[in-house]
Amino acid sequence: MGIVKSIRNPLLELRALQLEDFHLVKNWSEDEAFCQANGWETGRSECELYAWWSNCVKRKSQDFLRIGIQYETRLIGYGDLANINDNSAELGIAIGESGLWGHGVGTRALMLLINFATEKFGIQVFEAETHECNTRSRKMLENLGFFEISRIGSESYMGKESQLIQYRYERGMK
Repeated sequence: MGIVKSIRNPLLELRALQLEDFHLVKNWSEDEAFCQANGWETGRSECELYAWWSNCVKRKSQDFLRIGIQYETRLIGYGDLANINDNSAELGIAIGESGLWGHGVGTRALMLLINFATEKFGIQVFEAETHECNTRSRKMLENLGFFEISRIGSESYMGKESQLIQYRYERGMK
């Protein structure tokens, strides 16, 4: 897979994950805010973390894709397309550099991921899930045209139990 650049922001692009990105992933694993927001276990050994990252890089699946989000010249996070089926998929992103949160990078990355999924896989219906107390994520999804479809389940987010909210976006329906 080649690099997919953002037309609106040429500094942001999607690209294949690489083993050489591990030092950045290690940095994310040491960022407590990132770990809490993304359900990452803290205090993982470097060996365990590297094995996980190696699996992310090498994993090939018909219904799941993890792709890197690059900003300027460095990997800053990743996007997932899961349960790819006919014209639908679940999606999510994780921005590993918490210093970039709240600056629109996630929104632009999610738009780029949606466009990529539509062009590469013909995806027209996207589903996403976030925590009720994750107001940034909820605002991002709603601003992009996602609408709430259910509230099923709960889990810990930033150290507090939070209701899960499921969203859907139908391409061309905004």
